[in-house]
Formats: sequence, C-alpha cells, structure tokens
Amino acid sequence: MFVGFYLLTLICVLVAVAFTTLLERKVLGYVQLRKGPNSVGFMGLLQPFSDGIKLFFKEQSYPSFSNFFVYFFTPVFMLFLSFILWLLFPYVMNVYSFNFGALFFICCTGLGVYGVLLCGWSSNSNYALLGGIRSVAQTISYEVSMVLIMICMLIFVFGFNFVDFMFYQNYVWFIFFSFPLFFCWFSSCLAETNRSPFDFAEGESELVSGFNVEYSSGGFAFIFLSEYMNIIFLSLLSCVIFFGCDLISVLFFMSVSFLVFMFIWVRGTLPRYRYDKLMYLTWSMFLPLSLSYLLFFSGIIVFIL
Repeated sequence: MFVGFYLLTLICVLVAVAFTTLLERKVLGYVQLRKGPNSVGFMGLLQPFSDGIKLFFKEQSYPSFSNFFVYFFTPVFMLFLSFILWLLFPYVMNVYSFNFGALFFICCTGLGVYGVLLCGWSSNSNYALLGGIRSVAQTISYEVSMVLIMICMLIFVFGFNFVDFMFYQNYVWFIFFSFPLFFCWFSSCLAETNRSPFDFAEGESELVSGFNVEYSSGGFAFIFLSEYMNIIFLSLLSCVIFFGCDLISVLFFMSVSFLVFMFIWVRGTLPRYRYDKLMYLTWSMFLPLSLSYLLFFSGIIVFIL
C-alpha cells in the first residue's frame, strides 16, 4: 500500500514540476513585460511536455576528457536523492510514519552537495569545476543556519516526525511567533536550491551555466528535474513547519503554490548577490539570529516544563 501511495506521489510531483516550469516562464514573462509561452496548446499549457520531449530526444554529447561513469551517473544520483526526499511526505492516513524524518531530511540535503560537486568535477571543465566548488561552499554554509532554524521549530513538537507539526499547530501557526526565522529559513531554501539571488553555482552571466555546462539531453533534464523537485519539496516543508501542516485543507496546498511562486518572484526581481556578501549573510546574520532564537525557545520550554 505504501509503495502504491509513494509512486502516486512521485507521478503527481513530476506533473507539478512540469507545470512549475510553465508557471516560472509565464511569471518571468509578465515581470519582463512579455507573454511567455503561449503557442503550444491552449495558453501554452502543453509547453512543458514539448520541452521534455525535446530534451530527451536531443543528441547526448560527452566531453572527450570527462570521467565518463561519474559524469553519466551523477545526474541520476541527484534525481534519485530528490525522489527519496518525498518519502518524508507526511501522510495523514498513517500509510507510513517516518519518526526520524527531520534527521533523514538533513542527511539527504547534505548528500545533495556531492551531486553538484561531482557534476562539476567529472565534466573536466574549468567553468564546471568553478561552479561546483562555489556551490559546495554556499550549500554547506547555508545548511548550518537551516538546520538550526529547523531545530528551533522541532523543540516545540518534541520529536522528529513532520506529522507532529499538524497536532501542535491546531490553535496557532508557528510563523506567528517566529516571523524573522521564517525569512531566514526561506532565504536558506533559496541558497540550498541554488536559486536567484544565490545562483552562483549556475551563474549564467559569468560561468556559462556553471556546474552543468557540459550536460545536454537527458543528463541536463535530470539535473533540471532534481532542482525543481527540491523547490517544491522545500515549499511543502516550509508550509509543514510554519503554516499549520493541515494536509486535509485546500489552504495548505494553496500556501505551497504561493511559496513556489515566491521562489519565481524573487528570481524576477532581485539581482544576484556578490559572493562575499552571500557568505557574510549566513555566517554573520542568519547564524547568530538562529542561535539566539534557539536559546530563547529552549529557555521558554524549560521554564514552562
């Protein structure tokens, strides 16, 4: 029964990824005062399927000096990690209960660094390697503050299971007493998924697309799918932690859609950070703030108990 539900979840997620790409192109089009995709199908609704078919039918090219097996299998590894993350979907009907879901999430996001690094290294290209190294430094830095913010919220539910957030947010959402933390969390999510304004791993303007510059056809499609699946999952996780986790409510899924829209909105409006400011933001601002909140929330819990 669990396998059936999990496969159904994956199919829905892949369809969601397809229409997220369409939403992104439409929103960015209107931000830049143009239409976006509007030719393939009614109002461009079939554009994502057209793009997917085009990507998988393009010729697959390999750099002659690349480390072939690592180069070939790393995009599959990245996609596999993104699939595994969806095991953490908090099913209401207790199809499968993940009691240490938060720890599993931290482990999987930590492994995601290796995918980007191996993509950059195995391509044997200076541009790809530079993009991979910058991404590793960025992702590891932002993981620290991200984990601390998650621990701040886990203190309130006395466990690592994401389903617990539903029970403990019946009367008040956690965002109401941790508003600054939510913005730190959202910025860390942008950095973790290499999205603008923190897209140094794929800095198109100076790195010719960064770590995935040598990938084409299916390999590029897998990296692309992995990135967008992570965006949707982090939007879902943000709603679980901060917005009530009411999985049987339409409002919950509307909140997830709004957060995905926020990822796109930020890309359309903010310029890319300078790299030293990116590092300063997490080590000198997010880290002290999240540590202060952790001590504050711990003190409150100890005082109440």
